Amino acid sequence: MFPHVHRRRPTNRRTTGAGTASAGRRRAAGLLTAVLLTGGLALAPGAAGAPSAAAPAAADPAAATTPVRVNQAGYLPDGPKRATVVTTATEPLNWQLRSASGATAASGRTAVRGVDAASGEATHVADFSSFRKTGAGFVLVVDGWSSAPFGIRADLYDGLRSDALAFFYHQRSGTPIEASLVGPAYARPAGHLGVAPNQGDTNVPCQAGVCDYTQDVRGGWYDAGDHGKYVVNGGISVWTLVDSFARAKRAGTASALGDSTQRIPERGNGVPDVLDEARWELDFLMRMQVPEGKPYAGMAFHKIHDAAWTGIPTRPELDPQPRELHRPSTAATLNLAATAAQCARVFRPYDAAYAKRCLSVARTAWTAAKANPELYAPDSDSTGGGPYNDTQVTDDFYWAATELYAATGERAYRDAVTSSPWHTSADALTPTGFNWADTAALGRLTLATVPNGLPASDIRRVRASVTAAADGHLATMAGQGYAVPIPANGYVWGSNSQVTNNAIVMATAYGLTGQQRYRAGVLESMDYLLGRNTLDLSYVTGYGDTYAKNQHHRFWAHQYDASLPNPPAGSLAGGPNSGLQDPVAQEHLTGCAPAACYIDDIGSYSTNEVTINWNAPLAWLAAFTAERPRG
Repeated sequence: MFPHVHRRRPTNRRTTGAGTASAGRRRAAGLLTAVLLTGGLALAPGAAGAPSAAAPAAADPAAATTPVRVNQAGYLPDGPKRATVVTTATEPLNWQLRSASGATAASGRTAVRGVDAASGEATHVADFSSFRKTGAGFVLVVDGWSSAPFGIRADLYDGLRSDALAFFYHQRSGTPIEASLVGPAYARPAGHLGVAPNQGDTNVPCQAGVCDYTQDVRGGWYDAGDHGKYVVNGGISVWTLVDSFARAKRAGTASALGDSTQRIPERGNGVPDVLDEARWELDFLMRMQVPEGKPYAGMAFHKIHDAAWTGIPTRPELDPQPRELHRPSTAATLNLAATAAQCARVFRPYDAAYAKRCLSVARTAWTAAKANPELYAPDSDSTGGGPYNDTQVTDDFYWAATELYAATGERAYRDAVTSSPWHTSADALTPTGFNWADTAALGRLTLATVPNGLPASDIRRVRASVTAAADGHLATMAGQGYAVPIPANGYVWGSNSQVTNNAIVMATAYGLTGQQRYRAGVLESMDYLLGRNTLDLSYVTGYGDTYAKNQHHRFWAHQYDASLPNPPAGSLAGGPNSGLQDPVAQEHLTGCAPAACYIDDIGSYSTNEVTINWNAPLAWLAAFTAERPRG
């Protein structure tokens, strides 16, 4: 992945649409301009320039085809059903929900919301939540304008639950991706096993001056659009997938993530498939541990990637670059300690021997990190891979301590938890969310949900901090035209992962309290990702009427090479980033409103990459939203 800054549209859809409505939208698109329609509907001014000559044109980021913005995949019958309408009207407008046949199924009046700070658009909200019937091809019509077609059904998120998790099998390194599991377009030979032209990951030397030996670090997931593998990004991604299963198990719904629910080679082995997928990365993370008897024994190498950046496209098995291990870091070591400890706790019922091995690795990593508490990855180490530099690791110590305490109940780890300033800090859960560089929230969520020996008053305080953070996200959403759980200044690199991680906080609050407002907040967050946004675009490939399909990736590079595929269904684009930190974004998006700083172009790595730590929370949320509600 390129360095981080925070610490076109196919006509086919995954849900059946109304042909006449889609045709109407296409005809209407030619009429929509940036000219305000006095007292009526309007589109935001365009922000993009001409497409780059280096590649076919991507979707114009301002080419929304209707001012009626909905979740294009659809809505759950029992969930909130709201749409955002871009309009300068100062009075409520009439809306109609029309079925595929054109009949009016429901009607009402919009609520005036005013200017949405993140998009700069004047907005209304149409709320048709009281309509609970199911069907396909619904459209919402406001003042003559039609939304994208959408469905209303209880199984709305079942496919996404599978697809978002399948992303990780696609990203596996060191194993062939089988056509029988993913289809011929996505099949490929194993990458980085030392088969020419690869120089391989089975016998990788260090950068000059780091070590004088080689290490077998095969396997794991490619981090993002490049072929690097980074421990700190792998850590939060593994934790999120394993936590998704642990949450479902607490809720009594883990069978949906169980054995033989995914198309992976390990299906049928008696272990839940989501844990099998996580283990592919866990095995790699443990291979990144410095061997006994070597300098910094027990620490984890920070990352492994090519000695120089490769071009796009580059298939994994055709990458000729030398591979290098980068010096150990305290942050990477604590990620290893935390995820291996979580492994010990969650894997125990399914593979006791593996869980025991994980706990041994976690203890060793914790001891090594304590002995080397300030070994930081340099921000200058950005040739061939992102630096993932982080000089604030007290949060990582807190996270690792909570996982070791949850796994063992031992007093030493409990003392490390309770003595950490993060244990009582209000900054563990923030309005802008958590990420690989800010991991105190992971410890807080574990303590709130996993039985432990802390005093009852302490547990109540921890849980109250989760619900308070969730209430804060709901308040943020209520003040916006698009109901996004991040503030207007939260549109940073990977903003969609900030949305998804904050939605996880709300889902956790729902699990703690059963209060429906938190579930509603999660569902409206999914609405944003799937089309209810200023671009009228689903950020999830394959879902919706108009979705991102040219994400930054070296194999899923159809925009540059027609013989290669677009990203598979269920791949989440990084999303709007007001920093504009790549040339394509700078060329096309200058002057964009924060929520519109996105372009579906393979060259825009700062707005349109895919990564494991963005898809992991999407998979977590898809599993949550696919569950049928409690009675």
